Amino acid sequence: MATAKTPAEAWVDAALPVLAAGGPDAVRVEQLANGLGVTKGGFYWHFPDRAAFLQRVLDRWEQLAVENVIEQLESHPGAARDKLRELFDIAFAFAVADEGQRAELAIRDWARRDPAVEARLRGVDERRMAYLRDLFAQICDDPLDTEARALTAYSLFVGQHFLATGHDGHTRHEVLRAALEGLLR
Repeated sequence: MATAKTPAEAWVDAALPVLAAGGPDAVRVEQLANGLGVTKGGFYWHFPDRAAFLQRVLDRWEQLAVENVIEQLESHPGAARDKLRELFDIAFAFAVADEGQRAELAIRDWARRDPAVEARLRGVDERRMAYLRDLFAQICDDPLDTEARALTAYSLFVGQHFLATGHDGHTRHEVLRAALEGLLR
């Protein structure tokens, strides 16, 4: 029996920047095969169809954008404030990296048109919010304050993608860091 020479993850990893640049409609098997220097027959060795492949692409994005981040933070002990600072550094480095930001925006746009992707994105948002709630609950006693801080922090992450404004002599990172420090008081 023949085996596929291009691993499934190579196809998935090749699709992420394409998704980021052009949304799900830009993710085409033939173009990915050309980029990988292989035939498109290898694609069908790993994936029954394009829809299943796009689900794997979403799985990979979720792993990179959520699970790997949480695993990294939880891999070492630390106070909640320190973990929140590190989380912001990781999250905003991901957002500032052009591909990370564009992938997040492309998936959010895709979710507006596809109920299954909307459900996946809702799960990602809920997972991220739950983690923020857990951390903020360690530094404030009031459940409403915990929720408000978690929502504000997450809104900063998601919303800052849409802002094209300058910050009066400060970098975006400096302003976001100051906003986080305000939430940690």
